[in-house]
This record gives sequence, structure tokens and C-alpha cells, in this order.
Amino acid sequence: MPSTLSSLLPDLSPWRSSPDFRLLWVQGLITNFGSFMALVALPLQIKELTGSPLAVGAMGAVELVPLVVFGLYGGALADAVDRRRLILWTEAGLGFLALVLLVNALLPQPLLWPLYLVAAGVSALAGLQRPALDSLLARIVPHEQLTAAAALNALRWQLGAIAGPALAGLVVAYAGHGTAYAVTVAGFAVSVLLCLRLSPAPPAPGAGRPSLRGIAQGARYAWSRPVLLGTYAVDLAAMFFAFPNAIFPFLADELDAEWSLGLMYAAGSVGSVLLGLTSGWTSRVRRHGLLVVLGAAGWGAAVFAAGRFDEVWLVLLCLAVAGAGDMLSGLGRSTIWNQTVPEELRGRLAGIEVLSYSVGPQLGQVRAGAMAGWTGTRPAVWSGGLACVVSVGLLAAALPKLLTYDARTDEDALRRKAQKEAAAPAEG
Repeated sequence: MPSTLSSLLPDLSPWRSSPDFRLLWVQGLITNFGSFMALVALPLQIKELTGSPLAVGAMGAVELVPLVVFGLYGGALADAVDRRRLILWTEAGLGFLALVLLVNALLPQPLLWPLYLVAAGVSALAGLQRPALDSLLARIVPHEQLTAAAALNALRWQLGAIAGPALAGLVVAYAGHGTAYAVTVAGFAVSVLLCLRLSPAPPAPGAGRPSLRGIAQGARYAWSRPVLLGTYAVDLAAMFFAFPNAIFPFLADELDAEWSLGLMYAAGSVGSVLLGLTSGWTSRVRRHGLLVVLGAAGWGAAVFAAGRFDEVWLVLLCLAVAGAGDMLSGLGRSTIWNQTVPEELRGRLAGIEVLSYSVGPQLGQVRAGAMAGWTGTRPAVWSGGLACVVSVGLLAAALPKLLTYDARTDEDALRRKAQKEAAAPAEG
């Protein structure tokens, strides 16, 4: 029994082997907590100012263009500059935007347009930052520990996603939006101090300046790899069709359970954490493409069920199951990406990865908000889950190499492992 339990517990080897991983893990936990406070407070403030589900869903449209432009440019930038400096300056910028939200919330009559402006700015800075963060992982963690590192990072993210939204609903209700934004500002201040302690992460030798040509080179590489293409396409489809978060305030109202709003935002993260706390077995998985497909299909099926139930506790249970499926799919995607992408293209491919898992939710917010205004809240939820399951099945059939991916036999994975092992003595 003890050996069975230990095989399920998270693999802590990346935490033990990499000081930079430990530092980024703690920094990310603090930042995520504050960010999720704002993630709940911002759409709720728009709802209170407008009363419109379309206005809340429009956040996705406002965030989309900056995310696409700066996500691609941020990927090229991550290959050309010190990634530590890029992470540091973008983190400081995100803290400044949180301060803008705080100042606006403290006005006698808070304005609507700054909320959309900040949403666009956050999207742009996140697009610049995420490729640097994502591309740093394979450099600071041994090749054989990448799945374990992805599981620990996902667990960290979900811990913030549980505590932030759950407390945000209470904080906004009893202390106002300003207090929620103040917590976000404080979190970014601490995060900047921690980022100052990261080791330098200079670009690969011979790295060129960021350019459209360089971005196109990364895109051509991704397009030529069916496995990578499959991970992007599956996640994009899953998030576009089955990301109902923007209409949670209206779903809570329809179920006559306004008190459950924070729990709705946190439920998916509860499921993800439960999977993360029992993720030790994932370090022994080699068919990571299968994880991507099964996890995404499970996400869609659970969202479909959430839209069909009338009892709020069953809805919350379904959202928790959806979160577990999303994390399973995310572990597969992250591992495939880190196992196969060459170092010199890692930033640019990270930019494409950012688009694949960020554009989908932004478009999904627009889809959910628009469809809720047309068909009602619950049909917007369950129809999206059904469309997700169908689209994931079609993509798996169209890209069979994703299902058959095996880290022990894939040529790109074996090549990248050999490069990492060859570079280890020099880096040491």
C-alpha cells in the first residue's frame, strides 16, 4: 500500500534538482493568486456596470488581437534576449496595470473603458512573457523530469486558481473590487523581487534579432510536425467550444445560487489539483498524445454535463471533472512540446503554444457570451461541450500521429534528449 501511494504522489525531482525551478514555482504561486483575484473581479465589475453577458464576453475580443500580435513577437523575442530580463520587465508591467484597476475601482464612479484597456494591456504583456517562461523550463530542468515539472507547474497554477477565485467572490462581495485589485498589486510586487533572483538566461549562440522571417521559420517548423500541430489544434478547439467562464455570473443567477460564483470559477481547479496530487503515474507515461486527446474529450464531456444539470452541486462536480481533464491534456501538451522542440526555436514555438492555449479561451468567451444572449445561458454551456467532444474526435482522426506519439521512439524526442545530454557537461 505505501508503495502504491508513493507512486501516485507528485514527483518532486525537479524541485530538488533545480534552484531556478523552485524560485519560479514560488513566484508563480504568488502571482497566480493575485491574478485570479482580478480574473474574477474584472468580469464581475463589467457585469455590475453593464448587466450584459455580451459586454462580459467582449473581453475576449478586446484581448484577442494583442495576444496574437505580442504572443508571436514575444516568442521571437524570447529566442533573442535574456529570458530573465524579459520575464522581469513584463512582470513589472503587469503589476502597473493592476494598479490602474485599483485606482479606477476607488473612483466615486468607476469607468468602464479602463477595464477593457487594462484587459488588452494584460493580454499584450502576457503574450510577451509566456514564451520566455515556457521556453525556460527545458533549460533549467533535466529532460527526464519534464513531465514531473509540468505537473508541479500545473499544480501551482491550480492552487492559485482555487484560492484566488474562491476568495475573490467573498472579497468583492464584502470589501469591494478595490480590495481584490490591491491584493493583485501586492502579489506582483513580491513576484518582481523574486524574479530579480533568477539566474541569467541568455539566448542561444548565434541567435538573431526578432523578425517576421524568424517567426515564419518557427511556424513552418510547427506546421511540418503533425504531433505539434495536433496539440495546438486540439487545445484550440476544446477552449473555443467549451470555455464558459465568461457567463458563470449568469449561470449562477439562473441556478438561483449567486453564492456559488466563486466556487464555479474554482471548481475546475479543484479537479486539476486532485489530479495533480495523484500525478506521480504520469512520469511513467510515454504516450503523451493519448493524454492530450483523452483529456480534451473529457473536458468537453464534463462541460456538456454541467450545462444539463439543474442542481448547482452537480454542476460544480462536473466543472471539477472538466478541470481534471484539462490538466491531463495540458500535461501531455507540455511534455510533447518540451521533449521535441529544438533549443534555437524554443521561444518562437512557445509563442505559438501561447496562442494555442490562450486564443481559444478568448474566442471561447466571445462565443459563450454571444450564444448565451441568443439561446440562453445553459444551452450555451452544454452545446459548447458537445461541440468540443465532436471536434476533438475529428482532429484525432485527421492527425493519427498525435495518438501514436511515443517518447521512446519519436525521432524529435530522441534527438532533443541527445542534445540535452550533450549540452549538460558544458552547462555544468
